[in-house]
Amino acid sequence: MPAAAAVAVGVMTMGALSPTAASATAGPDTVRQGLNALVRSDGVPAALASVKDRDGRTRTYTAGVGDLATGAKVPRDGQVRIGSNTKTFTAVLVLQLVGEGKIDLDTSIDTYLPGLVRGEGIDGSRISVRHLLQHTSGLPNYVNYLGEDVRHYEPRQLLDIALQHKARFDPGEKWEYSNTNYVLAGLLVEKITGRPLEEELERRIIKPIGLRHTYFPAPGDVTIREPHPKGYYQETAGAPLRDGTELDPSWGWAAGQMISTNTDLNRFFTALLSGRLLPKAQLDEMRTTVPASEPFASGARYGLGLVSTPLSCGGVYWGHGGSTTGYETRGGVTGKGRAANVAVTTQPSDKATMKHVEKVVDEALCR
Repeated sequence: MPAAAAVAVGVMTMGALSPTAASATAGPDTVRQGLNALVRSDGVPAALASVKDRDGRTRTYTAGVGDLATGAKVPRDGQVRIGSNTKTFTAVLVLQLVGEGKIDLDTSIDTYLPGLVRGEGIDGSRISVRHLLQHTSGLPNYVNYLGEDVRHYEPRQLLDIALQHKARFDPGEKWEYSNTNYVLAGLLVEKITGRPLEEELERRIIKPIGLRHTYFPAPGDVTIREPHPKGYYQETAGAPLRDGTELDPSWGWAAGQMISTNTDLNRFFTALLSGRLLPKAQLDEMRTTVPASEPFASGARYGLGLVSTPLSCGGVYWGHGGSTTGYETRGGVTGKGRAANVAVTTQPSDKATMKHVEKVVDEALCR
């Protein structure tokens, strides 16, 4: 997810590389080397990874510095802001409600939230729930219009910002990533369940599969609860890195507000793809994809809040990824049950660094 406050994050060259930490069992050299290169050559302050093999054994890694001011080590499997990985959690809630017969994917959002989605070229009676989850609605992306006004936002305010702008295209005509789709999906969950989104996330996903380090920050909570590396950004290309760790994440809400760890993300995507969170019919819908483009890797396809990415060794992995102020995450799960997630503590502004992050994921999953 693009950062609020028009943050354009570049890279810097670190003067020193901290020792790489791993779990008691030594991990694949390619993962360790990849993280070291992200710090040494791409200039990210810190890189973290967690890799789970098919037998459930997990290895964790760190490289770089957790705090540029103090030189503190990177906490192993530290918490990070996971940005748009939040979308997969939100999509799971919607699809659980589909499985319960409370929502129909091909019914208009106007049926559930009457009169809410109206604007120039925008008619909620023509936008289905499926369009929202698959980014084929044509709704403008509110993030593009937030500017530098860093403050607390209510979900309806985010939607109103989007609806001030013209539709990008007719529903179903093409694919284009828009965070507005998932703000509406979150509002839909709250309307159907009568509960706050964060309560449904906790009740339906986080507790049942034991995500002990994952949460949806409460209103006004700008902190990260558990040990974490600090996240950094640059106001302009070439400017000094600034600490962006503590911020109000409400501008992301159902599209990008959550906090987690690489290991918890592996647990989540593994549970999802193994059928623990959705009935088969809804998981099949989630994995029915269309071609996707930016911000995803070449060859990626988008389902309903779930992305398939080609592997260099053949096949694909399923995940999402997230981009938010100070943090970037990429990863997912293969059909054979191997899982990997990587996080870096900047939001890379250049495609080369992103390709290097994606390469670490690919090598971890192909090993």
